Amino acid sequence: MYDAQYIPVGKDQLQHIEMTRDVASRFHAQVGDTFVLPEAKVQQDTKLIPGIDGQKMSKSRDNTLNIFLPQKQLRKQVMKIQTDSTPLEEPKDWSTCNCFAIYALLASEAETQAMKANYQGGNYGYGHAKQALFELILTKFEGPRERYNHFMATPQLIDDALKVGALKAKKVADGVLQRVREKLGY
Repeated sequence: MYDAQYIPVGKDQLQHIEMTRDVASRFHAQVGDTFVLPEAKVQQDTKLIPGIDGQKMSKSRDNTLNIFLPQKQLRKQVMKIQTDSTPLEEPKDWSTCNCFAIYALLASEAETQAMKANYQGGNYGYGHAKQALFELILTKFEGPRERYNHFMATPQLIDDALKVGALKAKKVADGVLQRVREKLGY
């Protein structure tokens, strides 16, 4: 519909691009080339993002961290990350910890190594790790959180941007529909 050559998708969405290509190819076999056959663009170094329960992060599983929540609610979500019951004074296994896995995705290499040392050294509880993750989220996403709050406070800006985008998309889509109509004899 929009003549996209490349479509950014996750590895679990590749089948959708293949179905789109199949439908377009069948149409081409009937009436000639009309559509751009899109290719999937998968970022190869994309990692599986663990949710607060250790499973793949997913809204349908309700195991996400919403970085745009107000601080109090975000902290509450972070504190819900599932961990084991290793006592405070004992070393923790960073390689199986949900909190550490999320932290490592956001932190620098130095911060990750420091957290790993805290886990291995003992006298560092999961509450400490969760607080460190919470603070990292606030720091790392400070700008995007401010922008989000700005746009949520001024929804007219969102509506205006959507209207501009819709006009651009309509122009491209109208061209594609015109090609389809011509191929079909309308």
